[in-house]
Amino acid sequence: MKNWQAIIFDFDGVIAESGDIKTQAFAELYRSHGEHVVTEVVRYHRQNGGMSRYHKFRYFQQHLLGKPFLTMEEEQLLDQRFSELVIEAVIASQAVPGAEALIQKAAATIPLFVASGTPENELKTIVERRGLSSYFTEVRGSPLSKQTLIANILTTYALIPERVLMIGDAMADYQGATLNGTAFLGRVRPGDENPFPGHVRIVPDLCSLTI
Repeated sequence: MKNWQAIIFDFDGVIAESGDIKTQAFAELYRSHGEHVVTEVVRYHRQNGGMSRYHKFRYFQQHLLGKPFLTMEEEQLLDQRFSELVIEAVIASQAVPGAEALIQKAAATIPLFVASGTPENELKTIVERRGLSSYFTEVRGSPLSKQTLIANILTTYALIPERVLMIGDAMADYQGATLNGTAFLGRVRPGDENPFPGHVRIVPDLCSLTI
C-alpha cells in the first residue's frame, strides 16, 4: 500500500455490505407495477452498479413503464422514498471484511476518498454516522458520474493517476478508473458473478490489503 499516492473507494459493496439493501429498495419502490417490472428493475440495477439512482429512475420510467419523462417533483419523490427505505439500513449494515482496518491504516499516510453513485448529501450522512468521516479527505457522490467524480479528485488534489488506486465492485467503477488512467482493484463478494474483464485483479474482501 505504501506505493499509492491516494486511494479512492466506492461505498456500497466496498466499504459496507449494503448492495442487497439497495436492490431490495428498488424492488419495493416498483412493486405496485407488478412482478415483471420488479424483475426487470432488479436485473437492470444489478447490471449497472455504481450508476446514479436518478439515471435508473429515468430509465425505468421510459423503458419499463412507458410513461412520459419524470418531472422534477416526481423524481424528488422517488428519491425521498428510496432514501427512507435505505439510509438507516445502510448505516447499520456490516462492513466489508478488512475495509475499516484498511481505511484506518491507509489514512495515516495517504489521502483517502469516496466516490459513489449515492447522492452526495446522503452519502456524507452515512459515512459520518458510521464514524468514518475523519479518515476521508473528501466524500463525493451523485449526481456526477463516477468518471467525473474521479477526474475531479485527481485534478483538485494534483494526483498522478497511475499512482492512485480505485477500489470498486461494479463496471462503472472500473470504467471510471480506466478512463482516468488510475489503477483498479475489483471487489467481488464470494458467490457473486465477476462483472470484470479477465485481466482485472479481484479480491473477495479487503483483508489482504491490510497485511
